[in-house]
Amino acid sequence: MPTKIVIPRFKSETEEAQWWDAHPEVVTALFLKAKKEGRLERLPRIRGATKSVTIRLPITDLETAQEIADQRGLPYQTFIKGLLHQALERENKTR
Repeated sequence: MPTKIVIPRFKSETEEAQWWDAHPEVVTALFLKAKKEGRLERLPRIRGATKSVTIRLPITDLETAQEIADQRGLPYQTFIKGLLHQALERENKTR
């Protein structure tokens, strides 16, 4: 298991999929790290009840999110929700 996990930047989803397939030890290390930090136990709360909201976004931000989500093969709303969750987790750690 690697001591420091380094995930490179990828030029395409195909390149990324090939890298992950070739490095299963990194996936294992990330899961073990998440388990050790107690992040896996929080998943049921994260995936719990949801509430529909309306939010106004600048058109350019929305278009950028849609383009990136499309490149990753995700619905853009799912992509935005993931970004928001990551940002909230980061902010919560700095409090």
